[in-house]
Amino acid sequence: MKDSNLRRDGHGSRRLISGRVVIEHSPGLSGPGKSATVQIYSSTQIDPNTRKGKLSEKACLKKGKSSKKDGTKITTYKIKLHVEPGFGNPGAFVIENNHKYKFFLQSATLVIPGNKVIHFDCRSWVYPIKDTNTGRVFFSNTCYLPNQTPAGLVELRKEELVSLRGDGTGERKEWDRIYDYDVYDDLGNPENVRPVLGGSDAYPYPRRGRTGRPASKSETINLDLYVPADERCSPKKLSEFIANAIQATAHFLLPEEKSSSHDSNSFESFEEIRELYTDNRGKAIRGASVMEKVKKVVSAELFKEVTRKSEYDTKFPLPQIIKANQFAWKLDEEFGRQMLAGTNPTRIHCLREFPPRGTLTESYIQTSDIEDDLDGLSFEQAMIQWRIYVLDHHDYLLPFLRKMYSEGVCPCASRTLLFLRNDSTLKPLAIELSYPGSYDNIDGTKTMVVLPDKEGTLQALWQLARAHVAVNDSAYHQLISHWLHTHAVVEPFIIATRRQLSVMHPVHRLLDPHFKDTMHINALARTVLINAGGILEKTLFTGKFSMELSSELYKEWRFDEQALPSDLIRRCMALDESESPIGAHLLFQDYPYGLDGLDVWLAIQTWVGDFCDIFYEDDASVKSDSEIQAWWSEIRNVGHGDKRNETWWCQMTTKADLKQTLTTLIWITSALHASVNFGQYTYTGYPPNRPTRCRKFVPEEGTMEFAEFLKDPDKYFLNMLPDRFQATLGIALMEVLSRHTSDEVYLGQRPTSEWIDNKEVKQRFEKFNECLREIEKRILERNGDPELRNRRGPAKVPYKLLYPDATKVQNVLGITAKGIPNSVSI
Repeated sequence: MKDSNLRRDGHGSRRLISGRVVIEHSPGLSGPGKSATVQIYSSTQIDPNTRKGKLSEKACLKKGKSSKKDGTKITTYKIKLHVEPGFGNPGAFVIENNHKYKFFLQSATLVIPGNKVIHFDCRSWVYPIKDTNTGRVFFSNTCYLPNQTPAGLVELRKEELVSLRGDGTGERKEWDRIYDYDVYDDLGNPENVRPVLGGSDAYPYPRRGRTGRPASKSETINLDLYVPADERCSPKKLSEFIANAIQATAHFLLPEEKSSSHDSNSFESFEEIRELYTDNRGKAIRGASVMEKVKKVVSAELFKEVTRKSEYDTKFPLPQIIKANQFAWKLDEEFGRQMLAGTNPTRIHCLREFPPRGTLTESYIQTSDIEDDLDGLSFEQAMIQWRIYVLDHHDYLLPFLRKMYSEGVCPCASRTLLFLRNDSTLKPLAIELSYPGSYDNIDGTKTMVVLPDKEGTLQALWQLARAHVAVNDSAYHQLISHWLHTHAVVEPFIIATRRQLSVMHPVHRLLDPHFKDTMHINALARTVLINAGGILEKTLFTGKFSMELSSELYKEWRFDEQALPSDLIRRCMALDESESPIGAHLLFQDYPYGLDGLDVWLAIQTWVGDFCDIFYEDDASVKSDSEIQAWWSEIRNVGHGDKRNETWWCQMTTKADLKQTLTTLIWITSALHASVNFGQYTYTGYPPNRPTRCRKFVPEEGTMEFAEFLKDPDKYFLNMLPDRFQATLGIALMEVLSRHTSDEVYLGQRPTSEWIDNKEVKQRFEKFNECLREIEKRILERNGDPELRNRRGPAKVPYKLLYPDATKVQNVLGITAKGIPNSVSI
């Protein structure tokens, strides 16, 4: 019986290796066909001249069969290669693109004699060789630690990593695959200079990816700025992102729709704010004028994608916070609940001493004024029982207040005390506000304490004080909890992973889905969001000091405290329980972020532990892993180089070090980011609930402002809120950031079942997936438990921000307030 994989017509006993290559290319552009060639490298047989694996003959891509999926053209080509009998098994291939267009290589599959299949999960752009001057190497889905690399792949592995590091010079081109570090020197422009963030004691910051473009950019928005091609969002995703942005800002295009009452910068009534929304959206408009602007800042290819949607609605969707009960946001129970289950549940902490340790100014809160609200306990007794909580936005803001005041806002630093009631709801006790005062004050500030009241003037004053607290919390959430603690701190990990861990390294394979699109999203943020004059400066009370404040608070950041159990223990929201698998026990169970988060943390921790146990035998195997050691050193000394001398970094000498580091990193990129991102529209989409800046202070009795307030408290409150433009711009931003896109891949999922050639890993991954499905069931049960009042609250908003999978929702796209994407991808 003849072996079907042998050819004897002119090839003797040479082996035939067949395969297929799956390529994605843009509509209207031809595929590469025979202008692309493939050669395979032996994993075991070395060419003595190159010291690399033996290289086969070239084979052209043939017999392409095309199909369309969601508007994307996909072509599958066949290849056939003949190799000598002693060639060994393929471990890599090199593809040359002699076509005039780039293409996206999805995957390749080789079938060798004996019908053994070797998979290559490529998912990368291949640019014309006229631009790159070299072919592109891809490695199989089999993972190896550095000292286990097959002989034929050792030099290829080293060469690939060297090429990815570059030489740190020149401006990067689209086709470059170079990963290098830089400081944040591109946020300002000649008209609006901003401090350089990173590289100094005054302004420390995580590093970003280097582009090589000039440090001071012009006012022109550029959405095609450089990030390595493999880090770019797909054209489809980017078009969705831009279309969502146009959708969110559509009503700015309709000045004729504004009534005469809109001549004022302020909203005249709550009903006027309500008019911004509709359950069914508003009438459709064509955004031709906006399209002309978009055309100037994106590529022709991307513009074609964006213009597929030509009509946009004029109204915002109704935020959940006012959907079931439009007045619930005014209730103190809901105010406290959002600190535990809202969009920023990571700031509140249990107070263990009063006044709080490290305060710059003496607290003006008198415990005697609040003891009537402690269910018969003294303040000291309540603290001993771990029932006094604080939302603290005070000391870090004090040095900035006067500078911000000069910019036309009314900034306050706040400290809010709360009491944990027997039903686990938080009862606000007092709000302490410090604001810029006369210069004859020692610290240049004035302070007032506002106490809650259920009716009349005092109740209205309390609402004003709460607004200032929400403003503080909104800015901290956006600049620190969201941008700094997820987006910014992760980027150095991505760069180091690409530079120091081969794609054959198991840890690279583990982390890769958790880095999807992050560098591109961060680059877009530097262009339109966090830059001088960008959206955050226009909407947050911190204004042009926003990123300076972010840098100041990076001084407090510690990687080891980003592990959820460590964070909860540090904030005294949980007790240290080192003997348990999780390591922490919540003080009270009705803390939705903490309870659901610990479930997800444990699932990630178990999966990471299982994964590492497959590849690492003992501590010595971690310590001897040259790539892991170089990776960890570069993260500490370069990527987070401003913190290189901190003693809290682990030494990466044990399996426990590696497991904890990887678990923490995956937690940050997936669950932590989901918890602080996808609930933004739900809560901040309604400005009265979470305003982002205040234009008035809480008035002092005996002043003209107080008389104005007494005359019409609601009008004073509305005039305190951001003006019409700032409010609607803020709502638009919240809508864009809170949307899921069509190509999200969620925790416990991979884009292909062939992401790794290791059956044991796949079995453990399936176990991880099953664990997440069980967590989903528990979350739904908790949300239906009437005893857990913080799960829904007076606003009837169920806590689903840590519900792992959004794909079970009928309409995955849009604002679902659920689902944990693998990566910081929006």
